[in-house]
Amino acid sequence: MSEKDGLLSIEYSDQELLGYQYGIKMPPAGVDPAYQRSGFIHPLRTPDGHRLTQIQPEDHYHHYGLWNPWTRVLIDQDTIDFWNLRDRQGTVRFAEFKEQELTADRASYTALHEHVVLKGGQERVVLHEHQTVTIHEPSDGQYQMDIDIEYECTTDSDFKILAYRYQGLGWRATEEWNDDNSHIITSEGKTRQDADNTTARWMLYQGALGQGQGGVIWLSHPDNYNYPEPIRVWPPGTHEGAVFANFAPTKTKDWTFEPGKKYQLKYRMIIFDGERKAPDAESAWKQYQLSN
Repeated sequence: MSEKDGLLSIEYSDQELLGYQYGIKMPPAGVDPAYQRSGFIHPLRTPDGHRLTQIQPEDHYHHYGLWNPWTRVLIDQDTIDFWNLRDRQGTVRFAEFKEQELTADRASYTALHEHVVLKGGQERVVLHEHQTVTIHEPSDGQYQMDIDIEYECTTDSDFKILAYRYQGLGWRATEEWNDDNSHIITSEGKTRQDADNTTARWMLYQGALGQGQGGVIWLSHPDNYNYPEPIRVWPPGTHEGAVFANFAPTKTKDWTFEPGKKYQLKYRMIIFDGERKAPDAESAWKQYQLSN
């Protein structure tokens, strides 16, 4: 585990598996600086080093690898968008590391994220998010990443997440993937043709990477809000076949964070080279629900 130029890297056998961007990442030259961001995972790589994330694509400059904002939040009778950065309503940023740990078989960090209201020309931190990411030692062409999230209000006001079609933990996948060389199957047997606006316990997304292939089994924990969670999956033809997937617990109903209480979401990703089948994902999910 190492830090350089605002990036915390987790490596195994000299191969970077994950980069966590704690420094501010500016958008490309000539793009509105409102799109700057910190507190996201990129790159996320397979054990063989194939990158599974991308950031700042031209179609969505606010997409940042694996990142976790809310899109419609009611605070003191005002609705704030922490996802779409262009309007400068809100953002999510890294504040500090609370913990870092490296052992013989795993590496982990806990980062404090601030959810910040930007309206009115003043910054107001309204929510704290403690995000703990744990990477386990690779074996058999794959490794496990756990993402444990805890939220707590920082003011005396409710943080009411309003139902909306995308928000929460999102993944903008590698630009190598398109409609023809990647595919998804969910725990309910849905594919890219019909997965959007359904619910799922897990998603298996894989495709071509270099001369081989690989992907992610993405698991939602049974304790999560509105489980089994609604999902957002871009259908075929969206943005020239680009791949975006999102567990969106508030896609179908509101969720209110009350001051003085803590709220949690938990996910696991199995990142792999090669190919996996639906029974592999189902087995991984059964192990996940028993382990927590």
